[in-house]
Amino acid sequence: MDNKIFILNNLDEMHAWAHDFAKTLRAPVTVALHGDLGMGKSEIAREVIKTLRGKDTVVPSPTFTLVQNYDGISHFDLYRIGDVSELEEIGLQYAIDNDITLIEWPDIAKDMLPKNTIHIYITQNGAGRKLVVQ
Repeated sequence: MDNKIFILNNLDEMHAWAHDFAKTLRAPVTVALHGDLGMGKSEIAREVIKTLRGKDTVVPSPTFTLVQNYDGISHFDLYRIGDVSELEEIGLQYAIDNDITLIEWPDIAKDMLPKNTIHIYITQNGAGRKLVVQ
């Protein structure tokens, strides 16, 4: 699969991109969100969830809970996971097999990710962001 590159100049453009991207997703699918702190991983996940589950859906960051579930969408934040064995305890494999699964900080789970995982790499681009989707 060829890389697709998107230049997003502001938060509104990021939300619009994530909204359109969400409409392409069908379970089971895994989306791995890569990027430094503050790059917009949670913003993309939040917009995907709101697009698919309703704009009034409350979408807290799963930083401390590690996972939030939204009727067939699972949103994981693996930043605080210290050991791969914890991934089974929080239901990652079940989500990968059944849900639209959004994973922030996916590196610790790299051996569990399906071959068809959509990887989104987010980097700074001036005042905006550059997304590389593969």
